[in-house]
Amino acid sequence: MNLFGFTFNRKPKSSVQAKERLQILLAHERGSGPSADFLPLLQRDIVEAIKRYVQVSDDAVGIRMDSIGDVSSLEINIELPADQKEAAKASDKKAAAKG
Repeated sequence: MNLFGFTFNRKPKSSVQAKERLQILLAHERGSGPSADFLPLLQRDIVEAIKRYVQVSDDAVGIRMDSIGDVSSLEINIELPADQKEAAKASDKKAAAKG
C-alpha cells in the first residue's frame, strides 16, 4: 500500500486547467485592449478537450468574443452530431423526471 502515491502523483483535472487558461486569457485581454489573436489557439484547445468526450470536427466549434465597455463575453457554439444530441436530450429528460 503506497501512502504517498495519492499526494505526489496527482495530475491536475482538465476542467481546472481550462478554467485557469480562460482566466489568464481574459486577464490578458482586459490589459491589452480589444484583440482576438488568441481565439484560434483557444478554439484548438477547446476542440481537443471536447474530443475526449464527444466526436466532433474542428469546424463544429465556433468561438466569438465581444466587448462592450468594461464587459467582455466569450461565446462558444458546439454543433454536436445527431447521436450525441439524442443522448443529451434523453439524459435531460431523465434529470427532469428526477427533479
